[in-house]
Amino acid sequence: MRFHLSWSVLYLSILTVGLSACTMTGPGPEATGTAPSDGPLVTAPSRQSQVERAYYARVEANYLAQDLLRADSGAEDAPFGPRELAENFLRIAFFDEFTERGGQLVAEASENRLHRWRQPVRIGVEFGASVPLEQRRADEAVISDFAARLARLTGLPIRVSDWRPNHVVMIVNADERSGAVDRIRAFAPEVSEAALDSVAHMRPDTYCTVFSFTPGQSASYSGALTVIRGELPERLRLSCIHEELAQSLGLVADHPRARPSIFNDNEEFALLTRQDELMLRMLYDRRLSPGMTLAEARPIVEAMAAELLPGGS
Repeated sequence: MRFHLSWSVLYLSILTVGLSACTMTGPGPEATGTAPSDGPLVTAPSRQSQVERAYYARVEANYLAQDLLRADSGAEDAPFGPRELAENFLRIAFFDEFTERGGQLVAEASENRLHRWRQPVRIGVEFGASVPLEQRRADEAVISDFAARLARLTGLPIRVSDWRPNHVVMIVNADERSGAVDRIRAFAPEVSEAALDSVAHMRPDTYCTVFSFTPGQSASYSGALTVIRGELPERLRLSCIHEELAQSLGLVADHPRARPSIFNDNEEFALLTRQDELMLRMLYDRRLSPGMTLAEARPIVEAMAAELLPGGS
């Protein structure tokens, strides 16, 4: 089993708030959980989790003050034509962001074949016990609506389902992240220790991550697993949901020249843009197939971009 990895991270150079709070070690949950007769178990978050929630609220406020994490399409100030669309697609769909070296996951772009799903995607949403119920309900609704949007764009059956999910989305606080490793092992027994460690000891500058799995040498995905910090405020959580679920479909990399796009680590856009929608349509166009090389796909991709943006420069 192979896996592709994507991280959504912040760039420290744009932040004015400190990171020291995030590196503190806190006690375990401060209160025993209770299980309402008609609802799931809920526990009080630890002091560490509360500190992280306050920290990421400041991070989000800092982004918004700089007109980042935008929720618009970028149409007014970020035009793009068929040439940009084709090049951005090729950089995002045919390159991996990370590689494993010496037991560690390191950022290193490398060319790969096209990967995508051939089977329906059933998304199971799981929450840590200390994630508030109101947040759980809101996130479930967002993920369900976004799954339906992705299905319309790709033509691939995608829905939220508790029945044998092949894409598990875990929204967990600091209290549950180390324990999530056992769940990941159960879901994907062959995942590497480096990947597990990246979740158990998630860096403070990492918001979320997604692993997409392929059996053997296949280029067709058989499963995916997303981990999102439960402490993130609403806009950052929405950004993680949009980017990681979209990347799990085969748009695996970020590209600094992609604009407007969520597949760009500058955090300018929080939500799927029009260019991102076009790239998802291209990814699941029948003229492309899993396993294609960049060289094989380039003329097809350029033709598709010209069709999608006729008359563009």
